[in-house]
Amino acid sequence: MNRSVIRLYEWAGLAAALVLVAVPASAQFKPRPFNDPATGETYHIEGGADLWMPSANVTVSSESLNIPGSQIDLKRDLGATDQTFRALQLQLRPTRSHKFRLQYIPVKYESSSTTTQDLIFNGIRYRVGVPINSTFSWKTLRFGYEYDFVTKNWGFVGFIVEAKYTDVNVELNSPVAHEFAQARGPIPALGGVARVYVVPNISITGEFTGFKIPDSIDSRYNAHYVDFDLFGTVNFTNNIGVKAGFRSVDVGYLIKADSGSFTLKGLYFGALVRY
Repeated sequence: MNRSVIRLYEWAGLAAALVLVAVPASAQFKPRPFNDPATGETYHIEGGADLWMPSANVTVSSESLNIPGSQIDLKRDLGATDQTFRALQLQLRPTRSHKFRLQYIPVKYESSSTTTQDLIFNGIRYRVGVPINSTFSWKTLRFGYEYDFVTKNWGFVGFIVEAKYTDVNVELNSPVAHEFAQARGPIPALGGVARVYVVPNISITGEFTGFKIPDSIDSRYNAHYVDFDLFGTVNFTNNIGVKAGFRSVDVGYLIKADSGSFTLKGLYFGALVRY
């Protein structure tokens, strides 16, 4: 056979072999899509549970029968100690930019102490040396809507509109009397949120909401609510993640002669599931 013909067959065989190798290789290669959200950002429903370990600074005062109440400090006067609380969240996300949020935080302190100074609560005077069993409960239910006006693969930026329904109850039980005071009602709030993914499955999120009724409207009524949350999240898959952060909640109110000031701040740890 002619040598040029033999070489032609050799080149044809080599070309065929290269084609056979290249076809499966090209079938295996899948370029990353241009619009590829970070791990954990492809859900429609997200549920979470946290354990919050805040330090507490709580004072309350309650008037009755035109007798002004004492400013009672939960720790100093009633012997309360810091506790760990649960926080539950649910988020519905019909589209990438729209989120409906629900959160429930039940806070409760129970303590027993003996008064070291006279205390007046609901018009009753508790003398020095009187044993008191006290209960302070503060339940907060948050309903909110979040609109993310910036949504990128690196994270998002948005604003929040929400209503916080708070229910505060203080009870003092002693040989002198059993008295309680309660304040409840919705508090509107506005704020913002931002999240940045430092790597595709690890993010840092900051969130702030607040509201204030100024004293200038009516000196007998004022209130403020400031909620700050900063946390990091590690997403193992699109469906499961864990987080750790710092949260600060500052609430104050004045209703005629009754007042309260609650500041809770501290670390928390939690888990997330998504669908």
